[in-house]
Amino acid sequence: MISYAISDPATLSFETIDDDLERIARKADMILYRDKNNPSYNSFAKIFMERARGFPFEKIVLHGSVDLASKLAADGVHLTSGQSAEIAEAKKRGLFVVISTHTVAEAVEAEALGADMITISPIFASPGKGHPLGTAALKELKGIISLPIIALGGILTQAEIDACRAAGASGFASIRYFH
Repeated sequence: MISYAISDPATLSFETIDDDLERIARKADMILYRDKNNPSYNSFAKIFMERARGFPFEKIVLHGSVDLASKLAADGVHLTSGQSAEIAEAKKRGLFVVISTHTVAEAVEAEALGADMITISPIFASPGKGHPLGTAALKELKGIISLPIIALGGILTQAEIDACRAAGASGFASIRYFH
């Protein structure tokens, strides 16, 4: 089961980046550097890439920018649900493409456009993320698309991870689980 850590300023500090990456690497196969409100995201992304390469992550992914992920030689890019038109360009540049989805239609579109993996959210209650879809959404998607399906949203415990696995998820993504 893929374990995908999504960073934010609460889980990854550049003052303690090596310690934070070591802690996250103990539980995560993949890591995403995401900091939506950082006006210096590009500069921090460069530092993040340099430091994260020293840890055994299978994939190191940057958020939202095909250009930056390509320039910094990230393994991939995690696109928002509104960025599906950028999948082709990311694939042309050799990037692994993860895209956020919230509906069956978005997931189907992501697969048709060539994404490598989707997140579907929120599965469980998560602050500010709307009504949870529940594990039934994972079961439904498993019968419709063949892409790896990553459960996201409110995943904090092993029991929730197990429930996602039982519902057919290929993995899970979380911010708080890795804190």
